Amino acid sequence: MLYDLFKYLDELGYSGAGLYQYLSFRAGIAIIISLLISMVFGGKIIDYLKRLQVGETVRDLGLAGQKEKEGTPTMGGIIIFMSIFIPCMLMCNLTNDYIILMLVATTWMGMVGFADDYIKVFRKDKKGLSGKFKVLGQVGLGLIVALTMLFSDQMVVRMTPGEWDKRGLSEENIIKKDYINVGNERVLMYYGKTTLTNVPFFKDNKLDYGRILPFFGDNWQQFAWIVFVPVVIIIVTAVSNGANLTDGIDGLATGTSAIIGAALGALAYVSSNAIAADYLKIMFLPEADELVIYAACFVGACIGFLWYNSYPAQIFMGDTGSLMIGGVIASMAVLIRKELLIPILCGIFLVENLSVMIQVSYFKYTRKKYGEGRRVFLMSPLHHHYQKKGMHESKIVTRFWIVGILLAVLTVITLKIR
Repeated sequence: MLYDLFKYLDELGYSGAGLYQYLSFRAGIAIIISLLISMVFGGKIIDYLKRLQVGETVRDLGLAGQKEKEGTPTMGGIIIFMSIFIPCMLMCNLTNDYIILMLVATTWMGMVGFADDYIKVFRKDKKGLSGKFKVLGQVGLGLIVALTMLFSDQMVVRMTPGEWDKRGLSEENIIKKDYINVGNERVLMYYGKTTLTNVPFFKDNKLDYGRILPFFGDNWQQFAWIVFVPVVIIIVTAVSNGANLTDGIDGLATGTSAIIGAALGALAYVSSNAIAADYLKIMFLPEADELVIYAACFVGACIGFLWYNSYPAQIFMGDTGSLMIGGVIASMAVLIRKELLIPILCGIFLVENLSVMIQVSYFKYTRKKYGEGRRVFLMSPLHHHYQKKGMHESKIVTRFWIVGILLAVLTVITLKIR
């Protein structure tokens, strides 16, 4: 909204209006607005939820400090949603397909999570939304993201004709051809749709999902979606569930997500900057610069929510928040074609997921073999294991954040490690 207004004012010659066109300026303002919305309206929303008696019912897991959390308002993901959506509407170019898709992803998973929390709180059903409907929502988002990338004329990659031909890409997928200045030369560039993605640690640093289907011969491009769509669905589902499992103690999922969001913002910037992308030998995504603004809104929303969610939490994000932030992180990673970095960047989510899978699998195996179930961890997910060992949850959260920062830095460094 404000983007179009200030663009119009700049065209009319109003002094200072052109400042709004700078990415860094809009990103900074977006973070400020997002933080203010979280901090100013967060308290009012908490008071309102208390009046509605929207309190968390805590199962007795024998953890220290658990009883004190009984009745703490939940559905705090509403605060995160507002703090992302409103600044995006104000600061982003709303004609950009990347932004439209991210707003759809935010709303979509927010609604799935809200439905789950609503059933738990207002209908007093502790099971919440059926697991199959949650998965259906995650699969639906993955499908939306994948198909949009396949058909959008804005979500293109820029390459030289030589690079395009080297990868055996079809001319049918070229959206436009244009000349750019490279030093003193005019160089022809192709802008086209492709299922290429960046691969860490390899010299060429690029993989086309269609190449996994060699048995289709020269027609492999026509069938690339057969691999691409399921991969995106799996990524969205896994990361969303990982964020949901991580949301178990005060501030853990929120702080971890803020760190991941900051790294994604940095990756979006270098991917949408021609000079940086050329230097790092990664794909240049011409229209993806608006995702830097979205990442700023996301980081601001998560940090602002920590104002109330840090220990001792005044509100929990609930599935409204956890499913949403997981879906958002996965969608953005796929859009900037860095989804293969998720195991590193979202290492906290991955470990939390794996700890549950290992615990359940080993328990079932030992119960079948020995007649009694045995456990690898004192409790899963992993953060509860450390709670059982007597570690205070504030220390657990802080240490997980530190690991998250290390993983985020390592993720960015992989762009230069071949």
